[in-house]
Amino acid sequence: MRAVSVAPDIDIDPVAFRADPYPDLARLRAEAPVARVPALGGAVLLTRRADIHREEKRIDVLSSRQPDGLMTRLMGENLMRRDGAAHLSERRALFPALSPRTVRDTWAPLFREKTGAILDALAPRGEADLVRDYAMPVSAEALKLITGLTNMAAAEMDRVSQGMIDGCANYAGDPRVEATCHDCTASIDRHIDAMLPALRAAPDMSAISVMDRAGLGRDRISANTKLIISGGQNEPRDAIAGAAWAVLSHPEVRCATRTGRLGWDAVFAEYARWISPIGMSPREVARADTVAGVHLIPGTRVFLMFGSANRDEDWFDAPERFDPWRDTGPAIPFGAGPHFCAGAAASRCLIADVALPMLFERLPDLALAGDAPFAGWAFRGPLRVPVTW
Repeated sequence: MRAVSVAPDIDIDPVAFRADPYPDLARLRAEAPVARVPALGGAVLLTRRADIHREEKRIDVLSSRQPDGLMTRLMGENLMRRDGAAHLSERRALFPALSPRTVRDTWAPLFREKTGAILDALAPRGEADLVRDYAMPVSAEALKLITGLTNMAAAEMDRVSQGMIDGCANYAGDPRVEATCHDCTASIDRHIDAMLPALRAAPDMSAISVMDRAGLGRDRISANTKLIISGGQNEPRDAIAGAAWAVLSHPEVRCATRTGRLGWDAVFAEYARWISPIGMSPREVARADTVAGVHLIPGTRVFLMFGSANRDEDWFDAPERFDPWRDTGPAIPFGAGPHFCAGAAASRCLIADVALPMLFERLPDLALAGDAPFAGWAFRGPLRVPVTW
């Protein structure tokens, strides 16, 4: 009979973890794949790919419902914080806005139009920060279309998204971070209220419009729109700028994309494995059970560390290396269970079909012009990517 233990306490430096979580995650995978980390609010971290892939599906044990969790308190109970039938019903209500067919027929042509206009304005400058000047507005303009909040400025979309994800990762309880998050959610609510009459008069395929037609109440529309913004802005932004940096940092990859020997879909898939924009998803233990030989009691906060799973040595050879020719099939950058990212098709389209190929086609002599520092562990991406052309 397998021995059952409690999760060991593992100390980390939260500042160093935010700067680069991968050394600590590798240590946890090797020494304590199910471990309690006091520096992260006492959460228990699951760091091996096999454990995460298995346990994410056991919603009766690791529930997404967290009535007292940061996301629920700050943004409302969205579909990501519901399980079973409640989750599925809202996911179905939202699906028409994010289905692969809608992405292909409705959003992709508009993504190209908006991205082309951004590149038209950017090209004469000869230099830029890819995060601030390209990836941020490309992501924001796409998200304005998908949500239906075309009345929100791109910079405000980026601000409210960042404010919410900072709030949801505020396990240290910084009151300034929480206040900023409240200000951001209030801005979203004002923009929703201003757009609803127009979307009811002229319905479209945007998330707000399809949820309204499905009969979701104003509070459900608000909570789910905030969820879409919290992930739909920063993750594509970080992946666009980060993947562009990765290509520019690897001449052999740049050459292969230029000659057509390597597709942008493979570049994006490997980048999302290598530096997962979504590094973690929280759960709460709903009933006592054992995970990988460790006993967990109800109420325990658990972090599924996707960023660690995607660098698991048991699944990937030299996982610290950026290699777009590798098999990324085992990677789980969008999750692996019933909460698999609803916006995955839109994300792949925007990044791999539009933003990356259009950037390198329009600016063929693009080159790095300085360091590109990265930060984050729950959400991770470059802070800046200076370039010239």
